[in-house]
Order: sequence, then C-alpha cells, then structure tokens
Amino acid sequence: MTSALDGIRVVLLDIEGTTTPIAFVHERLFGFVRSHVETFLSSKWNMPAVQEAVEDLAAEHRHDRATDSLPDWRDDTPVHAQETVATYARWLMERDRKSPGLKALQGLIWQDAYLAGELRGEVFSDVPRAMERWHAQGRRIAIYSSGSVLAQQLLFSSTSAGDLTPLIDAYFDTAVGSKKHADSYRAISASLGCQPNEILFLSDVTAELSAATLAGCSARLCMRSGNTPQPDADRFAQLADFDAL
Repeated sequence: MTSALDGIRVVLLDIEGTTTPIAFVHERLFGFVRSHVETFLSSKWNMPAVQEAVEDLAAEHRHDRATDSLPDWRDDTPVHAQETVATYARWLMERDRKSPGLKALQGLIWQDAYLAGELRGEVFSDVPRAMERWHAQGRRIAIYSSGSVLAQQLLFSSTSAGDLTPLIDAYFDTAVGSKKHADSYRAISASLGCQPNEILFLSDVTAELSAATLAGCSARLCMRSGNTPQPDADRFAQLADFDAL
C-alpha cells in the first residue's frame, strides 16, 4: 500500500489555513498590528531593526506615491514619519501586499507582544503530534510562509502544546521568492539538499500547490474549517488534517 510520504524526505508546511487557523492570523495577529503599530513605533523608533524595516518601507512608499494617493513621508519630522509609517503599514495590509518591510515590522511588533505574554501561537491540535511523528520517522520539517522567519519562529515557539521549534529544521519566507512561483520551490529544494520530488508541500492555496508541483514537488490541499474555497481544488489530493499522513 502506497503512502503520500513514500520517498518523502521533507514535509514543507504553509502556516495560514494549514497549521494555523486563518482567523488567528487575520484577526488576532493582523488585528494586533493594526491596533498597536503607533505605540510600538513611538517606543521603538530608534531601534536598528525598526529603522531597517522603515527604510525598506520608505523605498516601497516612494514607488507607491507615483500611482496612489499617499501622504508625504517627511523624514526630517520623526513624529510625522511614525504616523506615516503606521498609515502606510495599514494601507499595505488592506491590500495583502507581500512587502518585506511590512513583514519585518510586523515580526518586530509580534516579538514584543509574544515576549510580554500578550500573544501566544496557535496551531491545530493534530499539528504537534504530526510533527513529532514525522520527526521520529527521520523526515525533516520546514516552514514556508509569507510572514517573516522571525514571525514563524515566534508562533511555533509559543503554542499551547509547547515549543515546537526543536522539531522544525528550516524556515523560508518570501526572500526565497513568491509562493506562487515554481523557482521558489526549486530554491528551497537546493537549500535543503534534496530533490524536489522528495518534498511534500501542504498548503490551503491551489496557486501555491500548482507552483510546487510544477517544480516537481508532491502537494496536498489542506481543507481546514474556515479556509477559503479554492479554484481547481479537485486537481489536488485533499487533506482534512495531518492525522491522515
């Protein structure tokens, strides 16, 4: 009897809608950023990591100013700049922009909140036992999310099941490329030292699964409660939870 894991050395996991409820990401995490971004910038403005994220956002802002009605960014007036960063961050979030500067800033805000105990990571109940099972089988586990690597590590280190990061071998964000481009999965394969056909990618988005399969990976569509219905869902083997693997 064949198994979806036959010949698989790496299980590559999406987060939102795959390991973690969409509502937690959209409502809890994104909602926290929207309501706390001004306070965070006011208190952490001079931190090197914050300024690095702000510089990335400023470069993106200059491009968007040419096509959208956005407020001027006056670097000579820090308070005004902080307000503009907050406004621009929300503007990007409303458009679900995969902005490196935004992702870095979000990760820093969440890091503060996790350390203060204001946030705690959430995963579906089957995720910890599946990770433990795959790890015991000698398979590697990697994460690929549009959220920053820092944000990924914070989430998995603080779940109600405990710190899951010892079970995770690698983290990838959009620095490796878009999740909807096949070359991203080829780059992940090379980074992990395996062939694409030795990777099983689990995601709730068919466009991502299409890219992964084009690169030569195996793929399964996660059908979690609350997930958005996907086009061409019937093209992929479907998974209600990880207990089936």
